[in-house]
Amino acid sequence: MTTYHFIGIKGTGMSALAQILHDAGEHVQGSDVDKRFFTQEALENKGIPLFPFDVANINEGLTIIAGNAFKDDHEEIKAAKELGLPFYRYHEFLGQYADQYTSIAVTGAHGKTSTTGLLSHVLSSVEPTSFLIGDGTGRGHENSKYFAFEACEYRRHFLAYEPDYAIMTNIDFDHPDYFTSVEDVFDAFQQMAKQVKRGIIACGDDEHLQQIQAKVPVVYYGLGEGNDFQAQNVHETEAGTEFDVFVRNTFYDTFVIPTYGTHSVLNALSVIALCHYEGFESDDIKHLRSFEGVKRRFTEKTFNNQIIIDDYAHHHREIEATIESARKKYPNREVVAIFQPHTYTRTRMFLQEFADSLGEADYVYLCDIFGSAREESGKLSIHDLQEKIDQSYILNLDETSVLKQYEDAVLIFMGAGDIQKFQEAYENDSE
Repeated sequence: MTTYHFIGIKGTGMSALAQILHDAGEHVQGSDVDKRFFTQEALENKGIPLFPFDVANINEGLTIIAGNAFKDDHEEIKAAKELGLPFYRYHEFLGQYADQYTSIAVTGAHGKTSTTGLLSHVLSSVEPTSFLIGDGTGRGHENSKYFAFEACEYRRHFLAYEPDYAIMTNIDFDHPDYFTSVEDVFDAFQQMAKQVKRGIIACGDDEHLQQIQAKVPVVYYGLGEGNDFQAQNVHETEAGTEFDVFVRNTFYDTFVIPTYGTHSVLNALSVIALCHYEGFESDDIKHLRSFEGVKRRFTEKTFNNQIIIDDYAHHHREIEATIESARKKYPNREVVAIFQPHTYTRTRMFLQEFADSLGEADYVYLCDIFGSAREESGKLSIHDLQEKIDQSYILNLDETSVLKQYEDAVLIFMGAGDIQKFQEAYENDSE
C-alpha cells in the first residue's frame, strides 16, 4: 500500500485532502515549514505525521501530492521527480479522486467556503458524504455517495475537475495577479461550466452567471423574480434568518438559517436547490438550521463587553457582506473594522472599492498590507488606503489596546494574511 506524502500539507486545501484520504483508510504523511498554522490541529488530532521540509522525506513507495504554492524547483519535488515517484499537483489529484462519487464542486469569486460547509452539513445529515472545505476541514467516508468540494478558479485550477454538479455563487474580478478582467474570469467559469456532467446551480441575481452556457440544465436561485428557486419574506430573528422558498413561483417551504445577511440567504438557497434537484425531502434540507459555520467565516465570541469576529474577508464585496451581517445581528452596537489588505496587487487594483466598503463601519483600523512572495510592493502603502477613509487609523501590533475604548462594539478582524496576530495581541493585552 502506498503512502501519500503531501508537500505543503498545512495549506487549507492540502490539509483537508490529507484528512479525507486518512479517513478513507489510506496511509498519509506530509511536510511543510516549521511555522504553526490553524490547519495543523486537525492533522495532529488524526495522528497524521508532519515533518519539516527535507529531501530525506522523499523515498521509494510514496505517492506525492504537491501544493500549488510550491514550484518545481522545491527540493522535495525535485527529489520525487528524480526517483520517478507518482506525482500530482493538488488540483490534479482532487479531480481524479472526485470522479468515484456523485461530486458537487462549489465555485465562485465569493462564498465558496461557507457554501461548501453548509452543503456538506446537510448532505452528511442524510447520506454518507465526503467533503473538502477551504477552511482546512476534510472528511472521508469509505461508503460515501456524495463528495462536496471547494473548487477555486485561481489560475484556472478548477478546470482539472469534471463534477456531476457545480454550484456557482457569483463571478467577480479578483486575483488581479492572474486574471486580466472580469471578462477573463467569466471565460474561466464558462470553460468550467462545459465540463459539468449533470447540472449547474447558479445564482440568477448575478448578471454574469445569467450568461453562462452549458450542455446540462442550469437551475437559477436568488432573490429576484424569474429565478427557479426564489427566497421571499426574508426577515431576521434571534435564531438567525427565516425565509420562504418558492420553486418556479410555487411555495415550497419555510427555512431558517443561523446566520445573517443577504449572502447567507443566497448560500442557503443554492444548497436547497441542489438538494431539491437530487430528490431530498424538505425536512432533510432543514438541517440547515443546525449548521455551526466554518473556520474564519464570521467566527465570533464575546470578549468582555465586546463581540469579536474573525473573518477571512479580503475582497471589498466580502467586507460589505461581513459588515452587513454584523449590522443585522447586532443592530444596536457600533461596528469597528480592523482590516489587513492581502497582496499589493489586489490593494492597488481595488483601492477605492476597499475604501467604500470599509466606510460602512463606524470606525476603521488598518494594518500593514500582507504581501505575496510573487509580487513587488512598489510605492503603495497602507497610508494610501487610509487617506480615502474617514474615521480611519493605522493599527500597530504593539498598540492594539486602543480598541478597548469601544466598550460595547462589534470588532471585526478581517483579512487573508495573518490578521489573527492582531486579534491575539489585543486579547492578550486586555486580559
